[in-house]
This record gives sequence, structure tokens and C-alpha cells, in this order.
Amino acid sequence: MKKIVFMGSDPIALPLLNYLRNEGKGDFTLIGVFSQPDRPTGRGHKLQPNPVSEWILGANIPLLRPEQLTPVEYDWLKSNAVDLVFVMAYGHIIRFDFLNLPSLGMFNFHASLLPKYRGASPIETAIACGETKTGVTLMKMATKMDTGPIVDQEALDILSNDVRQTVRQKMSEACVPLLKRNMEAILRGNPSLIEQDPSQVSYTRKLSKEDGWINFQLSAKEIVNRYRAFEPWPGTFFNYQGTILKVSEVSWSRTLRSSTPVGQIVEIDAQMMKIQTGDGVLQIGQLQRPGGRMLEIGEFIQGFPLKVGVILESHGGQALVSSVQFLRPHT
Repeated sequence: MKKIVFMGSDPIALPLLNYLRNEGKGDFTLIGVFSQPDRPTGRGHKLQPNPVSEWILGANIPLLRPEQLTPVEYDWLKSNAVDLVFVMAYGHIIRFDFLNLPSLGMFNFHASLLPKYRGASPIETAIACGETKTGVTLMKMATKMDTGPIVDQEALDILSNDVRQTVRQKMSEACVPLLKRNMEAILRGNPSLIEQDPSQVSYTRKLSKEDGWINFQLSAKEIVNRYRAFEPWPGTFFNYQGTILKVSEVSWSRTLRSSTPVGQIVEIDAQMMKIQTGDGVLQIGQLQRPGGRMLEIGEFIQGFPLKVGVILESHGGQALVSSVQFLRPHT
């Protein structure tokens, strides 16, 4: 029976953990999980386990939560004769000496169809860039992050009404059939391995709060795509005469207003506020002011008057994907 360890910290990995725990059928057993340490959360800043740690604490499986991987963790893996390690959304750099420690290797689940969208924000970037397809890649880990040979991929659709959370859920569920059809070959030590095409490589970066600013110079469709990608964090917002307003219920129209300045509020009624963009009109159904709650436009303007004709400043809109590597290698 092969001994397996899983490394992950994000709830996207929970279906994988369920599979590894419950469906070994004598071929493999999950002997341990590595995850991030407990972090302070909420207003009280109390230490709380992440969803992976919380799941494992109720599963009677050894849980290791180091701040970083050290010789202590290396020795634990070695002394337990671990055969195979799976990684997904762990949040730690995997040191080079760890990669060849398991006899069958270390394999990573990456949330894109590699070699496209390597890096820190593949799900959000795919949505923000208007992709209609994405997927999960199972790859053997190499010395540089996201560069290893591909075992297999599970593709999925991004629908026009999908947001980050719905795509994450699809991605989470897609990991299980992907692993199931490749598990036997991995356990035998002979999975198919296909090198990534370097001409197709692109990189994503870590998101920041600044990404939530609306750049009205973009097309209305691009702004909506970014809104779909950035909920619930960093959110989507603009500056109205010194007050930052967060938006929700956002859509777009191809309406052409060639003589209207970009960023100008062109219409407000009880259902919607419309703003001219670089191409088309942005339609906003809900707004939230600092310290307030999200309100329908009709209710919002009763306590916070908005004026047609005001031209809103454009901020943000920085590129989310590049052909240049942002990431450091495994150390």
C-alpha cells in the first residue's frame, strides 16, 4: 500500500482530500496532511484553522502546520517512507530537496490549462480576461514553479454569469475525475508526462486591493469581467467626488455614445446607474458607501445623491497577465 501525503490550505482542495481519504481501496492510504498554520481572523483576531486543517482535525489523520518547510518536515516525510505527495493551493514554497524525496514524486494541481496562466491568480485572471474555457492541470513538480511536465488536464467552461466562486467550485470538483483516471499510472510510477510548450507560456500575478479600481477607459465588457473575477475581494469600486463607492449587480451595454466623455454618468434611475466607458456603457444596479451596506440604486440615491453629467476618474486596470515570469523558483 502506497503512503500518500497531501499539502494544501484552501477549501478548493477539499474534494481531493475526500477522495484520498475514502477511496484508497487498499492501493494507497493518506498518512498525513501539511497545511498553513492557524491565522487570526475576524474582529477578535482569534486564531482559526483554515478549511483544510479544520477538515483534517475531524478526520483522525496527522496534521502538520509549519510556518515553512524545514529539515524537520523533511525528516518526517523520510522517516514515514512517504511514496507520493499531492499539492494544491498550499501557499508555501516547496524546497528543491523535497521534490525527489517521495519515491513516486510530487504532483501539483494547478488551476489553469497550463502552460497558460501560470502563477498566483489563474482563476481570477482567466475570468477577468474574458476566457470561456479553463481547467485543472495535474503536473509533476519541477524546480521552477508551474513548469513541470503535464500528466493530464480537466477542462471546464466559464459561463457569462460565472464569478470567481462558481468557477472555483467547478475547479474543485474537476480535480477528482482528473486524479481518478491517472491514479493507477501514478501509483505504478509511469504516468504519461508531456513537457509544456514554452511558446504558449503566460504568467499571472498576485492580486492587490488596487485591482478593484474601475478604469473607465476599458470597455464596459472588460470592466464587467474584472468585476466577476474580483468578488468578494478586492471588490470593484470608483471614486465619486472623494467618496469610494463599491459596486454590485454590474452589467454592460453596447450603446454607442461617441460624443460622451469616458467616465461620465449618463443616466440614473431607480433601477440603474449608467456610465460611459471606452467602449459601451457600464450599468450598475447596486452601490455601497464606506461603512454602509449594499443598496439598490433607487434606495442608495435617497441618502447619497448622484448627479448625471459628473465625470468619474479612471484608476487601476493594470495588466493581470504577462509573458514575463513574476515568480521565484523553488528554493
